[in-house]
Amino acid sequence: MTGAALAVILGSAGLTAVGAPAAYAATPSDEVAKLPISSFGALVVDDAHERVYVTDARKTSGASQVWVYNFEGQRVGSLATDQPASGMALSADGATLNVSVSNRIVTFDTATQTKSGASYTPYDVECGRDVAVAGGKTWFTETPYTSSYCDRTDNAAYLYGVKDTSFVSTGWNSEGRLKLAAGPGAPDRLVMGQAGAGSAANAFLTTFDASGETLVRGPQRRFADAEGKGALDLKDIALSADGKRIAVADAAYGTRLLDASDLADAPAGYQPLPEGAKASAVAFSGDGTYVARGAAAAGSVSDLLIQPADPADGATPIEFAFEGELDGSRIVPRGLGWAKDGSRLFAVASDGGTSHWLHVIKPPAAQYDARFTGALSTTPTKPMVGEPLGIRGRLELDGPAPAEPVKVAAVRKDADGTTEVASAKVAADGSFTVLDVPDRLGEATYTLRFLGDVTHRPAEDVTVTVDVAKATTAIELTAPADATRAGGVDITGKLTGQGRALPSGIALKVTRTDRLGTTGELTSAPVAADGSFRIRDLPSKKGRTVYAVSYEGDALHAGSSAEATVRVTG
Repeated sequence: MTGAALAVILGSAGLTAVGAPAAYAATPSDEVAKLPISSFGALVVDDAHERVYVTDARKTSGASQVWVYNFEGQRVGSLATDQPASGMALSADGATLNVSVSNRIVTFDTATQTKSGASYTPYDVECGRDVAVAGGKTWFTETPYTSSYCDRTDNAAYLYGVKDTSFVSTGWNSEGRLKLAAGPGAPDRLVMGQAGAGSAANAFLTTFDASGETLVRGPQRRFADAEGKGALDLKDIALSADGKRIAVADAAYGTRLLDASDLADAPAGYQPLPEGAKASAVAFSGDGTYVARGAAAAGSVSDLLIQPADPADGATPIEFAFEGELDGSRIVPRGLGWAKDGSRLFAVASDGGTSHWLHVIKPPAAQYDARFTGALSTTPTKPMVGEPLGIRGRLELDGPAPAEPVKVAAVRKDADGTTEVASAKVAADGSFTVLDVPDRLGEATYTLRFLGDVTHRPAEDVTVTVDVAKATTAIELTAPADATRAGGVDITGKLTGQGRALPSGIALKVTRTDRLGTTGELTSAPVAADGSFRIRDLPSKKGRTVYAVSYEGDALHAGSSAEATVRVTG
């Protein structure tokens, strides 16, 4: 891996890099590519030509394509197919890309980017295939169309091989779906696992020797204990660069590291994924240096960990959290691939729906800690609905100063749910102010997050809870000091309010108290659109007279009142 900083090379992003307990966000210079796919099919990295291939696993029929990117994350073309493409695999020499479409395995010359051949297969309508190359031959899985739900636990699943322009049955089959993996470290080994078999099934993992004309099964393993607990929930399989280890992304367990010779647990395994993260992908770098572990996780919990491939190394993983509308929120199953020299990791993230992004990551050599220090404060101390609220705090960063200003993200949780608040830049001294305009009364909790930058790990989230009150109103009165009973009293005024606009049709209560202490209610004063009003009165008694004007308030505004004293003469 090169450099002391992480680079996400591709479009605009909120990628996050992390350290031990959390995850971090990308800087404004990070880039991410928005993929033109609605459902992820497969990812293949072609080192010889520095290309990345991505397919869309959409279920509709008709023409499709394999999307082609360079190692800088720029889309450089596509390979046209007449049917939807799903699984892919490179030949051992990297000269041929094998692409599964609905009724064929199509091959493309990776140097010329042109179609070079095809082998017919059983017709796949809905479910797509896994493809792998082992023993110099191409293998693929098949889940025959039995329903519109491909992951039904009773769906039959088969393993086939490609021979010339057709296919051959291997005789191996199961229920659910099958996933395949192979790698250059053990070129004759094919790994197959059972996925989509449901939580009640005790899914298997097995290996085959693919060096001969027919597959010879090696060790196999099921993972549930005597009570049926611990069953495999398979999302991805990866072979180490030397072929001695097999890593499995198990959504029910985490990342399993197995001895390839017998599928027993390796003497040392990887540390657990962060709490709340479910394993979705795993990949070893071709130079044997790194392993990347992908996950689906909410909020600032890490979705991606990069660390030494040897768990005995003990180095703290570099962690990443994907969070936001510009880079996805999780790593998709089987969505990781390395450049052979470990200089780049390619990761596909999704928002959990139909949007997908391709990240190109250069892992940094080191990351430093970050933390929020001191208590958060708010301005004003008593927030009001519809009025700006500032949340002030301080972020402390270890190590070198960031190349560009970092940001603190925030969300507000109130009775209406959770709302994302605009991020705030952190000043050179670590201070920041998150600004929001609360739009409902009652308790609101703000969670502040630093998701990291290229050299800093994320900080532990901090929260502050406020009670949002009604916005204040005020009444201003302009009244004469003296008036006569005959001429009457003429008072003007204005009603103003903070926050949201005052409702229309307001009528103010008006009372008059004479020198004897007798109080009477006068005709209410209507308020114009600009807040102005006028009060006219013919007092019956001479002497000191007090006029009181009040507004009872509304759903978002507190009430207010004002008084004016007039000396009434003959």
